[in-house]
Amino acid sequence: MGAWELLLVGLVVLLGLCGVPLPGVPGSWLVWAAVLWWAMEDPRPVSWGVLVGATLVLFVSQVVRWSLPPRRLQAAGATGRMAVFAGVGALLGFVLLPVLGAVPGFLGGIYLCERLRLGRHGEARAALRTVMRSGGTGVLVELFTCLLIAGAWLGAVLSG
Repeated sequence: MGAWELLLVGLVVLLGLCGVPLPGVPGSWLVWAAVLWWAMEDPRPVSWGVLVGATLVLFVSQVVRWSLPPRRLQAAGATGRMAVFAGVGALLGFVLLPVLGAVPGFLGGIYLCERLRLGRHGEARAALRTVMRSGGTGVLVELFTCLLIAGAWLGAVLSG
């Protein structure tokens, strides 16, 4: 697989990651489709292993999300700005503290957005709890899954 094709696959993965917090955008399926495209174009055992692992992790993620209450984020006051803060926080957390850092990064992004908007610690903390109860947990599960898949893909590509 050439460098341009890898760049395109990476862009689709990035598009899927950006689409996770947005309602109606199939972010996790875009990430999985990009890994499928990569595995079909570069048929090595490692690429097929990443695809099988991504499929299993995505399946488990969907089962967990279906068991959670439905998303009612807009009713809880979630905004697009909050989604950006949460997504960037999760990505930074994932990079700074590999894999597990995505969870505190996600929560920290929401808290920071609410702290800037509301100005007080107690109000920002209450808003964070409200958002997480209103469906933020489902977004976190999906985003964490996509970050795991993207990390596995990137690791396989960089390892050669």
